[in-house]
Amino acid sequence: MYHAQQCAEKYLKAYLVYRRVDFPYTHNTSILLELCSDYADWPKKLEDAEELTPYAITTRYPGEDTVVTKEEAQRAVEIAQRVRKQIRTALKELGLKLPQ
Repeated sequence: MYHAQQCAEKYLKAYLVYRRVDFPYTHNTSILLELCSDYADWPKKLEDAEELTPYAITTRYPGEDTVVTKEEAQRAVEIAQRVRKQIRTALKELGLKLPQ
C-alpha cells in the first residue's frame, strides 16, 4: 500500500517539477492533483488516487497500521499504475523522452 501511494505521489510531483510548479511538502495526493489540474484535464480521471494518501502514513508509524485486504491492495496498485501511465503520457506529450 505504501509503495502504491509513493508511486502515485512521486509521479504527480515529477509532473509538477517538469512544469516548474512549486508545491508544498506534502504526501497528500489530493493537493498534488489539484495543482496538476491547473495545467491539464487528466487529474479529473485520477481522483480516486486520493484514496492512497492515508497509506503514506499508516505504514510508516507503529500503531498506525491497519489490516489491509487483498482487494484493497490490488486496488491501490491499480490506481498507482493508472497514475503512472497517465503522467508518463502527459510528460511525453510535453516533449520529455522517457525510456520504456
